[in-house]
Amino acid sequence: MIIVTGAAGLIGSAVVRELNEQGHDNLLLVDHLGTSDKWMNLRSLRFRDYFEKDEFLTLADRRLAKGGGVPLLKKVKHIIHLGANSATTEKDASHLIENNYRYSIRMAELARECGARLVYASSAATYGDGAHGFDDNPAGLEKLRPLNGYGYSKHLFDLWQKRLDFAPSACGVKYFNVYGPNEYHKGDMMSLVLKAFRQIQSEGKLKLFKSYLPEYRDGEQKRDFLYVRDAAKMTTFLALESDVRGVFNAGSGVASTWIELANAIFGAMGRAPQIEFIDMPETLKAKYQYYTCAPIDRLRKAGYSAPVTPLAEAVHDYVANYLLPGEVRA
Repeated sequence: MIIVTGAAGLIGSAVVRELNEQGHDNLLLVDHLGTSDKWMNLRSLRFRDYFEKDEFLTLADRRLAKGGGVPLLKKVKHIIHLGANSATTEKDASHLIENNYRYSIRMAELARECGARLVYASSAATYGDGAHGFDDNPAGLEKLRPLNGYGYSKHLFDLWQKRLDFAPSACGVKYFNVYGPNEYHKGDMMSLVLKAFRQIQSEGKLKLFKSYLPEYRDGEQKRDFLYVRDAAKMTTFLALESDVRGVFNAGSGVASTWIELANAIFGAMGRAPQIEFIDMPETLKAKYQYYTCAPIDRLRKAGYSAPVTPLAEAVHDYVANYLLPGEVRA
């Protein structure tokens, strides 16, 4: 059995779909659906059962207390732990510690009890402003200074795993800017691709933040954008085909400008680019990342050989096949 937490989310639902395509449907899915419509992301997926996160935590605690007393969890071989509050604007640090850090520890303890492989979602947010680079070698973890509570909660768990040498079989995935179908529930945390599509549809133009650093002209701030299908393939590779331990970047390995992304979106919509540069909120200026790029050398050395979908091709697939037809779900 494979457990996937955060299974109804953007990356989670893509991971479950990738597992289904590989022939796996003995899956136990975990999430918190609440009043959102992300339950719709589960409709096309095959799985054995679904649990809300608190109910599943009760099951996990019973297994940990009784050492095998929960039949449903007796044959767990892999835990893919993607569930978290991923809002970079979340101010309740106590909630982030409990929901992201402590819950992750319980999943690690469950994996150890079951003798299961654990692959968990870390984040590029752990790198902070990038002053110490984006090297995913665990040796440099202590140097990182996340800029928000979400990034710090993920960083804490990376450090916790490092103290245990990621043993017996644990691996963290530092996702960069992931976008693609099934992100419609994410509100302010949705990708710029979806935000831009909606803005262009309603206003005919796209607004981007001005640059406040002389080395970057307006719109030439850079990000590493990763299509969710590639993120899913990287994740399932690390979970099922590899026994490497540590943390690994999941990105395209290419830094693209906001203008390049915007042009790809306009092109996929069949429109000429119309971009307006606007002032950045004062509260964001000190925390804004001007450059992110995920070196994926360690992932390649671990054996991942699949090509990463180029930005323009991935954006076209997302816009043409999902957004333009009415924001359909994968």
